[in-house]
Amino acid sequence: MQSNSHSPFDVLQVKAFKNFIAGRFLFIMGLRMLGTAIAWWMYELTRDPFYIGMIGLAEAIPAISMALYAGFVIDKSEKRKMLLTGMTLYLVCVLILLATSSSFYQGSLSQKVVIIIAYTTIFATGVVRAFTGPTFHAILAGVVPRPMLSSASQWSSSTWLIGSISGHALAGFLIAAITIPGTLIVVALFVAAGILTMRNIQRQPPIAPAEKRTMAAVSEGLRYVFANKELLGAISLDLFAVLFGGAVAMVPVFAKDILNTGPVGFGWLNAASDIGAIIVVVWLTLKPLQKKQGRQLLLAVGGFGCCIILFALSKWFWLSFAALLTSGMLDGISVVIRGNILQLRTPDALRGRVMAVNSMFINSSNEIGQFESGVAAKLMGNIPSVIFGGCMTLAIVVFTWFKAPTLRKLEY
Repeated sequence: MQSNSHSPFDVLQVKAFKNFIAGRFLFIMGLRMLGTAIAWWMYELTRDPFYIGMIGLAEAIPAISMALYAGFVIDKSEKRKMLLTGMTLYLVCVLILLATSSSFYQGSLSQKVVIIIAYTTIFATGVVRAFTGPTFHAILAGVVPRPMLSSASQWSSSTWLIGSISGHALAGFLIAAITIPGTLIVVALFVAAGILTMRNIQRQPPIAPAEKRTMAAVSEGLRYVFANKELLGAISLDLFAVLFGGAVAMVPVFAKDILNTGPVGFGWLNAASDIGAIIVVVWLTLKPLQKKQGRQLLLAVGGFGCCIILFALSKWFWLSFAALLTSGMLDGISVVIRGNILQLRTPDALRGRVMAVNSMFINSSNEIGQFESGVAAKLMGNIPSVIFGGCMTLAIVVFTWFKAPTLRKLEY
């Protein structure tokens, strides 16, 4: 149950938590800026939406295949060290992309080689994110006292979304002002600043017993998620909604070819859903949902699908922006409810493995959804593919409403 004895602002008095959310904000800023820059760069090079989809696949393959093992490693490792190592390796990947995008290499390398290097490096970032994503979630419970965990989870979600919106929007402006190489320099600076800030949190010793066999320990988190119907339902709903309804992957195509806007407009469209999400997440952090959270989750995801269909049909920039903004507000409700379920219903000894399962379902669904969007756009065309995704999202909500009554009736 959510505690009402603490103000939502009490957790901000915990110094380690302030360092945690500051470091996470800086890192997510860099991560989202990188995603925006690479999508724009690849579409400029190829003018083919399929290549945008391939970015998602290149990152999703390692993120999915390594997720369960990563959770096991996280639970038996010192989490602060693991997080700092992963962030440092991510910085190395950014520097490789920066070098590849520079005028020196652009002049000496063919377009095919540049694309191969870019996808190989994105694959490496997928390996890194398989470990860092769950570690960010798992480390949270060791940073704040248990009674503050719900508030900390929502502040952490707000921080993630602020970093995401800022990264999306800023990348668009920077691409217009200082091109791709200059943008990647800024990305590297944000990631480096995140590393330095995260060094200020305390060490997080392992909680999981070390004597279990590796495969048995790896599968334990998966078994726990499948045994907890509400947790499985919330994760699965978000998985399929993002997989089919993620129109953001096609924003470069809509911005360039349908709405006829440049990098600045692209940046705002990319940021629109996150602007809406952060408005709602901050509101719900201060005014938490008190009842019928499961029902509200399903209605929010259904509304999200409707907004994606409207975005696909729109020919006006501001209507498209409004559709994405509203989709983000509805997605923010989903983020808060799912985040609270995860934090409140996961045992400490299983946090790394359960968060890894969540990462495999949710974080990788963004990349697989990006691939699905690229393939669907290639097969159906840009507009029909996004309409199809929105309709699939609505169908999944209807199916879940009737087939998962425990999730529909969920309250915490």
